[in-house]
Amino acid sequence: MPAPSRPALPEGIHTVDTGFVRPRFDAAYLLVHEGHGAFIDCGTKHAVPRMLDALAKAGLPPSRVDWLILTHVHLDHAGGAGELMAQLPHARLAVHPRGARHMIDPSTLWAGALAVYGQAVMEQAYGSLRPVPAERVVEAPDGHVIDLAGRPLRCIDTPGHARHHMAIYDQYANVCFTGDTFGLSYREFDTARGPFILPTTTPIQFDPEALHGSIDRLIALKPDAMYLTHYGRLEDIERLAADLHDTIDAMVALARALRNSPDRHADLVQGLTELYAQRIADHGWQGDREALLHWLGMDIQLNAQGLGVWLDHAQS
Repeated sequence: MPAPSRPALPEGIHTVDTGFVRPRFDAAYLLVHEGHGAFIDCGTKHAVPRMLDALAKAGLPPSRVDWLILTHVHLDHAGGAGELMAQLPHARLAVHPRGARHMIDPSTLWAGALAVYGQAVMEQAYGSLRPVPAERVVEAPDGHVIDLAGRPLRCIDTPGHARHHMAIYDQYANVCFTGDTFGLSYREFDTARGPFILPTTTPIQFDPEALHGSIDRLIALKPDAMYLTHYGRLEDIERLAADLHDTIDAMVALARALRNSPDRHADLVQGLTELYAQRIADHGWQGDREALLHWLGMDIQLNAQGLGVWLDHAQS
């Protein structure tokens, strides 16, 4: 489908801070085009009021939202899908074919997240999961094009962070909505050199070779910007992609060196902390170790867990 003619600005892209964990940590996006809307990701159940508020500020009633598109079904991206869909009477939900069943019956999704985060965190951070009626769920395989009032949104299979991950290429704006494929970039680490970026290896499906390939596939589209869930719009794409590739390799090398460590998780946490501290210092960030752990401590723990799972699978 050819891209429609495109004005310079505005592009109809609204960033919605879902409020998960802290400000400027977890984003969803609202696209508005020709009086119709589409959400890309939605945060947790607790984010639903923020999503509806974003619609109101954009002057769009819930009945004019055609799509909720999920990059993947991890709960910080999709936990509120069922609750949000209940508020969007005419919307359909588009999701990678591997993720569709988890939206229709989220019990396995809940159990998997519970094993990672524990009961207390699940109840406080995520709340309950509401199923999405099967007739409202659309499987979006690689190359599937979603039509938002004549604005084509192409779904691109991007495994590496998760096997059920897709990115969305907005031809009209020439940007990609990357979920977690293009890493994490928190504004607190911005310096004169620009944004700082890290891969995310959250359990349980990290695959370094697939992730390298997915990053390259997005770069080949030559987008003007990437829109990350964690967090916001990034330019300087070529540099950031090179940084991601280099850091993935460094993390994999660290994990392999610690494969047989008797206290592997603790050693991975320590090794990742040192790796990130050095790279952030090289980037020109002036914060101390306490500040680093304040902003990255949870991600370091999750990345260490993901690397551990990958090591165990690689050995089997």
